[in-house]
Amino acid sequence: MNIALDISPISSTKESQHKVRGVGFYVQNLKGSLVKYFPNNKYIFIEDLSDYPQSADILHIPYFDPFFVHLPKFKKAPFIVTIHDLTPVVFQEHFPVGIKGNLKWQAQKFLVKKADAIITDSESSKKDIISILGFDPVKVHVVYLAADKVFRKEPLNQVQKNEILKKYSLPQKFMLYVGDVTWNKNLPRLIKAVAKTYIPLVMVGKALTSENYDKTNIWNHDLHMLNTELNNIKNIYKIGFVPTEDLVKLYNLASCFVFPSLYEGFGLPVLEAMQCGCPVVTTKNGSLQEIAGDSCLYINGEDENDIIKGIQKVFTSNELQKQLSLKGLQQAKNYSWEKTARETVAVYKKVYETTHQPDIQ
Repeated sequence: MNIALDISPISSTKESQHKVRGVGFYVQNLKGSLVKYFPNNKYIFIEDLSDYPQSADILHIPYFDPFFVHLPKFKKAPFIVTIHDLTPVVFQEHFPVGIKGNLKWQAQKFLVKKADAIITDSESSKKDIISILGFDPVKVHVVYLAADKVFRKEPLNQVQKNEILKKYSLPQKFMLYVGDVTWNKNLPRLIKAVAKTYIPLVMVGKALTSENYDKTNIWNHDLHMLNTELNNIKNIYKIGFVPTEDLVKLYNLASCFVFPSLYEGFGLPVLEAMQCGCPVVTTKNGSLQEIAGDSCLYINGEDENDIIKGIQKVFTSNELQKQLSLKGLQQAKNYSWEKTARETVAVYKKVYETTHQPDIQ
């Protein structure tokens, strides 16, 4: 098959927020895995959707923005769209977009219905796609993501441990949060819960230290709250973006990873933590239980007291930490980029066979 893959989110010719976010990670790893594990296909990597070759048997658009019109207006070849999740649409009251945003959403809803298939990250997201977009369930395919192989259990010696702790001015023991600062991440409740304990929390994520943002935009409400209140909480360490090699070390050093999300389409940081053997405290919301199975301690993300009980239970018990670490390492074996690539290629083949059948006279 001749497969055209849109790699504009990681294009070197344009500045893109996707390069440091989940979409960029997905595109980069999908591209590499397709070439590595399925070299018999011909891959055409394009950076402009308006100019993909007509020789392509399949066009794969590996991202979907509900409020930015980027899908093809004229269909030149069968195409597949990856929709990671529809969180801003599911919870519109927390992600208002105004009149222009709603018009763009209506346009995207119309254009995506021309797709021959949709790939999504979880059964949870599939339900949203079927319900909200009215897409044929048979044409919506769940293909789980995977964490990068660099995330692995890697015990550090005392010198390595001291180096990373000194670099970021961190305490000897801490729990870890990695992620964005949007409403669904539920950080205000986490912050309030942690402030009532002695447990140090290290927070990692580029958005956490962002200063150039619209303080009046409700999408940035939680970020503004963090920036105004965290300075008064001594046991919270907001360190922002860190290089991947340092993030691996932090996962390995943390006593536990806490992720009290109210909704996720997949929850990649949870998988990264499990793959590093870091015990996980999270919720059952969205796709999280689907991805993590029985390998985590689950909490009610809407109950501040339950968050406190959960993090204290894991942080203070070495035995529970060991149990969750082993369960997480085992659960993480269910995911790999080879498997993601294989299941993605299976969708390519299904669409190809469906759309390239000879006409019967």
